Amino acid sequence: MKKIINKPEDYTKDFVEGLIKAHSDKYQLLDDDFRMLIRKENPKTDKVGIVTAGGSGHLPLFLGYVGDKMLDGCAIGNVFASPSSSKMEKLIRECDYGKGVLCLYGNYGGDNMNFDMATEMTDFDDIKTLKIAVKDDIASAPIDKKDQRRGVAGIVYAYKIAGAAADKGYDLDKVSMITKEALENIRTIGVALSPCVVPEAGKATFEIKDDEIEIGMGIHGEAGIEVKKMMTADKLAEQLTDKLLEEIELKENDELSVMINGLGATPLDEMYIVYNRLYDLLKDKKVNIIQPHIGNFATSMEMAGLSITFFKLNDELKQLLTEVSSTPFYTNFNK
Repeated sequence: MKKIINKPEDYTKDFVEGLIKAHSDKYQLLDDDFRMLIRKENPKTDKVGIVTAGGSGHLPLFLGYVGDKMLDGCAIGNVFASPSSSKMEKLIRECDYGKGVLCLYGNYGGDNMNFDMATEMTDFDDIKTLKIAVKDDIASAPIDKKDQRRGVAGIVYAYKIAGAAADKGYDLDKVSMITKEALENIRTIGVALSPCVVPEAGKATFEIKDDEIEIGMGIHGEAGIEVKKMMTADKLAEQLTDKLLEEIELKENDELSVMINGLGATPLDEMYIVYNRLYDLLKDKKVNIIQPHIGNFATSMEMAGLSITFFKLNDELKQLLTEVSSTPFYTNFNK
């Protein structure tokens, strides 16, 4: 194992402390605890709070989206592990600004269980909460079992929509409703070319041959749906697009935001090669692409590969997506 780290057990603490020092104008720790990160300028106003939680190893997911018109706070776990319910509870209490708190997170066992426990505790003090577990990974379960699907890169779009809706002063029910509507129109599928190494484990999470790729592999190394021989970027874009179009129906003049997300070790150049073909495929269908997202949004340590997310827009979702927002890792400009 070659990694630029100190002690494997200090991995999360070290990178979070470095993050705070680099972005002290945007971030702060709650109670000086590196497992709870909140906005520097907490908006103690009459708005819905938006919080998330998740394991380390996916930067900029999850804590990278704490900021203006996005998340208000994030609880941080060890690599690929959920933070505790007590950290989530403290975070919810801190991010309650008078209109309740939306807990928005990936559909994983530990996160589901710990957010359930955390919200049970805050309910005793009449802090209203709603929970949404994101389930955008189409490879992780068939459509008739979509409630079992994992949350992957599409959660970034959900953060964006929820944060913009909360900033408009909508109540908790409306912010939740709009976010759920967005998620009904968000689908993701990924492909892995190589494994990653969890620092404390010290070995690869899975094995894959040099001339093979795995379609649908999860961001923790969960098994995909098929192993294939390495193919060209164009063919890969075509095959992943075909799978997404099985669930996202597109017709002429529909508007779509597309995310090409790198998993950690894929050069940005290669992501644009995939986007080059994807753009032409959608242009042939006379679909309009709005604010394409190309880069590392939800990684898996140093895993090579990428994912493609489709987000089908209506007028309201388009307006919320294009609202100006800013975090140290995410900035969009209205256009």
